[in-house]
Amino acid sequence: MDSAPPTPPSSPPSSPWLPFESRRRARDEKREAVLRAAVQLFLEQGYHRVTLNEVAERLNITKPALYNYFRGKDEILFECWSMGAELVDSVITEINAGSGSGLARLRKLVHAYAALMATDFGASLVRFDLRDLTERNAAVARAAKKRIDATFRDYIAAGMADGSIKACDPKLAAFAIAGSLNWIGHWYRRDGGLSPTAIADEFTARLTEGLAAAGPQHTIKKKPGAPQRRNPGRKTTGKKRTGGGTR
Repeated sequence: MDSAPPTPPSSPPSSPWLPFESRRRARDEKREAVLRAAVQLFLEQGYHRVTLNEVAERLNITKPALYNYFRGKDEILFECWSMGAELVDSVITEINAGSGSGLARLRKLVHAYAALMATDFGASLVRFDLRDLTERNAAVARAAKKRIDATFRDYIAAGMADGSIKACDPKLAAFAIAGSLNWIGHWYRRDGGLSPTAIADEFTARLTEGLAAAGPQHTIKKKPGAPQRRNPGRKTTGKKRTGGGTR
């Protein structure tokens, strides 16, 4: 008598949990959503006027749910600032990995930094008060600011060494450039007349043309046409606006 064929092993029951990588990705996405909502509120109302209840309401979640991702409002503030700092670090890393004269590198940094100042996380670098951070986090932020300033100075010094930038004081030149760029984070508004790219183009030309050494190879080629505006067909009344908006 033939024996019955062996019963194939049953497949293990599917787990009700998402795979680890999927769960981590979902958590990271939710954490970033909290930061995006928080940074908008901080910039709109000021850090001290915003409550965690307001952040939760904007996300349609409960306040206790926020504590799954952050310990408190001061940690959210620092993480928003960190997002902006990471964007700048990424730009600098990319520029350093490429080639080009000191002037070319400086122009790339000025352009990217100007555009970042027109974003919420970029503006957080200059709109948030470091005194609202813990001493440890404030020290991290101050060190990052010094690195950014040092990068501007290094590119200017490199340009002087390779002949693409006129002789100048790198420290003062870096202060002048960074001061102008940082102010974008204070006055820029999304409903303003100029796009972030147009502002970055204009600031790059204005802030580096006086530093560039003589010669056509150091001159920025003018783009044809007027600066890029968000709504070129929109009619405006009253005073003409020339920037992204002012406070």
